[in-house]
Amino acid sequence: MNLQDRINALVELSKLLTKDNEELAANVLQSKLHNQWFTEDNSWKSIEAIKTHFLDESILKSWSSKYQIKEGSDLKRVGLVLAGNIPLVGWHDIMCSFVAGHTSLIKLSDKDKFLTLYFIKQLAAIDSRTSQYFEFIERLKDFDAVIATGSNNTSKYFEQYFGKYPNIIRANRNAIAVLTGNETNEEITNLGADIFEYFGLGCRNVSMCLVPRDLNWERYLNVWHEGYKSYAQHNKYKNNFDHNVSLFILNKTKYMISGSLIVKEDPSIASRISSMHYQHYNTQEELTTYVNENKDLIQCVVSSKEIVGVDTFRFGQAQQPKIDDYADGIDTMEFLVSLS
Repeated sequence: MNLQDRINALVELSKLLTKDNEELAANVLQSKLHNQWFTEDNSWKSIEAIKTHFLDESILKSWSSKYQIKEGSDLKRVGLVLAGNIPLVGWHDIMCSFVAGHTSLIKLSDKDKFLTLYFIKQLAAIDSRTSQYFEFIERLKDFDAVIATGSNNTSKYFEQYFGKYPNIIRANRNAIAVLTGNETNEEITNLGADIFEYFGLGCRNVSMCLVPRDLNWERYLNVWHEGYKSYAQHNKYKNNFDHNVSLFILNKTKYMISGSLIVKEDPSIASRISSMHYQHYNTQEELTTYVNENKDLIQCVVSSKEIVGVDTFRFGQAQQPKIDDYADGIDTMEFLVSLS
């Protein structure tokens, strides 16, 4: 298959990603039954984002044209160790490897295996030649390069095991938000999506806010309560919420609360499920310094204001990455293309 053939297959795949596709809907339901964090709404949200931002023909052509993608025999076997924190989180790596023309050796997360398998099977049905580009494996061997995503602990293992190969190794990251106190209710609601979507489990979910000292927290908490109180009805999320409230009470930790979110002052960027941290800032220079000093922990920054030297996303856009919003700021396609 040449590049255009591969793009054509992805475009045809996008046409199948609709809610009236009974087979896809069955896989969405199966994902939910297997992993309660993968609600049907969350799976459809991921599918729609992939369809809109990754599989549009004009987007694929424009994006791929920026790279010197080689056709021919000098192609590689790329091990992909996928995360399983949100539905289809590993699809971008799979798609990049496919467009680059490499064979992907895919180690699925047990938490997220049905929808990815469905996507690959549909590609094979669209064009049988795609089958040569994908292998599902339990143990990674006979590979030329690796892209592995995991926790801070597993990333250390990945570095030891895969260090001698060309690699991209990703550990825990989170998004942060910078508030001014002048946000509109609409902006606060949109920020809520960055906090709550996928139950806060994604690396692009906001887990920390940098705020001015005079921020009116009551207004923010009230808006989030009205917009996202339904999250407290989800069994696993509610269990975490109740556990964390109990823990903070026992430890005499000061906190604020809305119907489904606990907010506390804490310098850590990563926060517990159902909670969010905040820190105060005073000047623009403090913001820039903070982001630069913590760049290895921050996946993206959302804000309504410009921050010198920092790329930001608008509120509500953290979980809507474009095709070239690469994880950890590492250009996955450039890495893959350079292997050939």
